[in-house]
Amino acid sequence: MAMILVLGLGAADLAKALVAVSRAQSAADAAALAAAQELALPSGREPSDAAAEYASLNGGELVECRCEAGTLEATVQVRVPVGYLSTLGGERNVEAQARAIVDPGG
Repeated sequence: MAMILVLGLGAADLAKALVAVSRAQSAADAAALAAAQELALPSGREPSDAAAEYASLNGGELVECRCEAGTLEATVQVRVPVGYLSTLGGERNVEAQARAIVDPGG
């Protein structure tokens, strides 16, 4: 019985972690695209502010944004909470990175 419980908790933790990894990548992709768009078509906002907003809208927190003015490339790192994992104990986070490059010719 105990083995079934441990396997069940492990499977639930794995599922939570996989969902968080997917959410983190989605948040990073959205953040990188938002920053790159701001670099290509400036609206007066900082590209990192746009990246942080889109990371947040997708359940993440912007950790880093390399999006220098005058370039058409943005690289971001985003953190998303996994939540409490029974088998590992405690709260966990996952991080994802994404890069977006604007093609000035198309």
